[in-house]
Amino acid sequence: MFVHVNLLHLLVNMYSLWMVGPYVEKLYGSAKFAVFWVVTGIAGVVASYLTVRPNLATGSLGKFIFKSFDEPSAGASGALFGLVGVLFIFGIKFRRELPEGFKRAFGTGMLPIILINLFIGYIGRGFIDNAAHLGGLLSGAGLAVAVQYRRPGERASVATLWRVLEVVAIAVVLFSFYKVARNFRNSPALIPAQQVITPPNQIFVTYVAWINQAQESASKMIHDRDASNSEAIAKALHNIPAPDAKATELRERLSTILTQMVTYLNNTKNEAPRQSAPLPPEQIDRYNAWRKDYNQWLKTAAPKRQR
Repeated sequence: MFVHVNLLHLLVNMYSLWMVGPYVEKLYGSAKFAVFWVVTGIAGVVASYLTVRPNLATGSLGKFIFKSFDEPSAGASGALFGLVGVLFIFGIKFRRELPEGFKRAFGTGMLPIILINLFIGYIGRGFIDNAAHLGGLLSGAGLAVAVQYRRPGERASVATLWRVLEVVAIAVVLFSFYKVARNFRNSPALIPAQQVITPPNQIFVTYVAWINQAQESASKMIHDRDASNSEAIAKALHNIPAPDAKATELRERLSTILTQMVTYLNNTKNEAPRQSAPLPPEQIDRYNAWRKDYNQWLKTAAPKRQR
């Protein structure tokens, strides 16, 4: 399912680039287009990285922007949103000069596209990187504010500057591909688990990220009777390295609690009415007791990893 969603997302991005890209290239020239594409793509990746904030990834709005843990993100859609941001600001800046048909396509005419895509991102929060989209959109808008579009008779020095920046942008892309290819064989996904040597700090970060994901799953079961992916998360917890003995005990307790919750919900999923407290009180109490112990451990463990 995840692979199919990402493949569909890729196809939509390619089609959107085919539709939007030529407009930006014709208005600003191929050199500026290349620079815009790379810069907004990088801005999207940076925004995605900066929004990994487990403490802020709560509630519908928080989960729309922030993430509980870092995960792979290609960044192409962030660059695409960057081009949309360029056309949006271009249409507003030059609304008095544009023909009527272009006014409907650019500027405020881009708002339905922007809002629809943000709504899709809101619905698909959790597997769509909305922070990258917003980072690309805002960076593209910023570039359009600062950079003039290609006018007839543009000074040669200006054109030369953008050609140089285009070469730099392409070099950054090629260097990135080189680094990916060079380190591809060393990817953890291609190395047997027993051969991976993980630094202590990385073990702690990975452990906390998985525990946060498991807590989100428990919250969904308690409040929404939603056990999707919970069983898989409960099983996966057994294979997550723990930074110390207490963390191991907490991990195993949480895995057991999640499994019990999943079993109960699966056994009662055919019951018509949804109760205000869908899980037995003893299960909720057990989970709350675990959270208290975990938070206590985290207060003492986290400072040690920051030294």
